[in-house]
Amino acid sequence: MASKKLRSAPEEDEAKVDMSPMIDMVFLLLIFFIVNATAIIVKTDPEVMPPIAKNSKAQEDGRGRIVINVWEDGTYTSENLVQLPDETAIFEVVKAQKAEIDKLGIVPKLHLRGDQDAVFKYSRAAIRSAAAAGVDQVVFAVYPTHKGLKQK
Repeated sequence: MASKKLRSAPEEDEAKVDMSPMIDMVFLLLIFFIVNATAIIVKTDPEVMPPIAKNSKAQEDGRGRIVINVWEDGTYTSENLVQLPDETAIFEVVKAQKAEIDKLGIVPKLHLRGDQDAVFKYSRAAIRSAAAAGVDQVVFAVYPTHKGLKQK
């Protein structure tokens, strides 16, 4: 008798899954990954024209860069286009940025953007100042080809 009651039960609507919690979860994950993604942006001065090097390689890791621009007349600017009058100013900028980068647990590197007409002795002075501040890795900025290079 009990089995007859079970068989003759009225048919109910099909079971449906509520998708709104799933959509909420997807948006939460999306926001989580966007917030935790680190955008690595190295600001460059478009007026500095680095030299061309056929055998150059693109750097895979842009973290920890301390950018110093070397102009052809021997002047220096920082990443924020602040004029650096001498090697002492370079030392102070590199030292301050190194302290911030060290807090992140990243190895700091000097990103040297020398103008193609600059004499190497100016770059050497910037490297020497960075080394005195504790930064011993140097990345030289170059263009791989003439393509896209603005003419002076």
